[in-house]
Amino acid sequence: MITRSKVEQLRKAIKKGKAIILTGARQTGKTSLLRMLFPPNEENVLSLIGDNLDVQKLFESLTAERLQAYLGKKNVLIIDEAQRIPDIGLRLKLITDQLPNVQLIATGSSSFELANKVNEPLTGRKREFHLYPLSFSEMVDHHGLLTEKRLLPHRLVFGSYPEVVTHGGDEKDILREISDSYLYKDILSWEQIQKPEKLTRLLQALALQVGSQVSYSELARLCGLDSKTVEKYLTVLEQTYIVFRLSSFSRNARNELKNSRKIYFYDNGIRNAILANFSLIETRSDAGNLWENYVVSERKKYLDARNRWVNSFFWRTKEQNEIDLIEESDGTLSAFECKYSAGKLPRVPGLFRSTYPDAVFTVITPENVEEFLL
Repeated sequence: MITRSKVEQLRKAIKKGKAIILTGARQTGKTSLLRMLFPPNEENVLSLIGDNLDVQKLFESLTAERLQAYLGKKNVLIIDEAQRIPDIGLRLKLITDQLPNVQLIATGSSSFELANKVNEPLTGRKREFHLYPLSFSEMVDHHGLLTEKRLLPHRLVFGSYPEVVTHGGDEKDILREISDSYLYKDILSWEQIQKPEKLTRLLQALALQVGSQVSYSELARLCGLDSKTVEKYLTVLEQTYIVFRLSSFSRNARNELKNSRKIYFYDNGIRNAILANFSLIETRSDAGNLWENYVVSERKKYLDARNRWVNSFFWRTKEQNEIDLIEESDGTLSAFECKYSAGKLPRVPGLFRSTYPDAVFTVITPENVEEFLL
């Protein structure tokens, strides 16, 4: 399922004289999006798949003249899974510089293999777009606010990968396939990842600690790894769009934690698939953690879709006072606490209020979540 907003955002960037780099986790709809923009039968489009050996061979000895002959009259070149092609950054630079009439689009499912390789060669020559699982705002656009709010308990358990959303009743099988067949494909292809069973343990440990402060040394002990390896694996998990980190916020108070971090999953369904737990939200002891993961990850999608530059943190003190999410933008602070269950709403911690008196504090619940994500 690809929404109008994603199609329009990409369409506006086409024919602007820059290469388009489209990244995102596997199964988030990159190929489907491009098919909507460029149907397979369009005569002016050449689509290549970087996984294919013959495509990799073509790019080994690529010249502008050879590629122009290969393209013929076609003026759109799409390279799917471009990270599989050696020296892809330099190859894309050659195309962009020497074939200015060709619209180049490259997709990839891991930033360490694509985005990192093209950043320097394509400086000033590219537009980057990231594809997430479907967002709250996209689902509201599709079937309305009331329906999507009613589906929040479902989203907290099964997430919002496109195929999960469009195939009701098959969510468990789809998430099992994604987590078994696709989740590790890019990670394990990286030559430095040699212990997949310990990587699985690390993911399970992270899933159990969503919303909690994590310690690399504790994760290392749980997984049978050293701390440096844990940090390396976390970096790879971030660059394949499975998890992301929040650092702790500190400006003034001596008892604020300054070097801590939290780990969140981009999608609740993947988190629950890793733990093989798809119990109803009403029966779960981790409902609050799932709500926090959902709110923080959806906020990340919201900010990215609107090109808003915001620094995001969490706040915690040595006395365990905590705020789930802090945003810093244009010299102002906003503080957000995530609360799923009904009952007394939390108040802003006194130390935070006295230290940052101008910060705005908001509690995010299922009742008011649209004010935060729309």
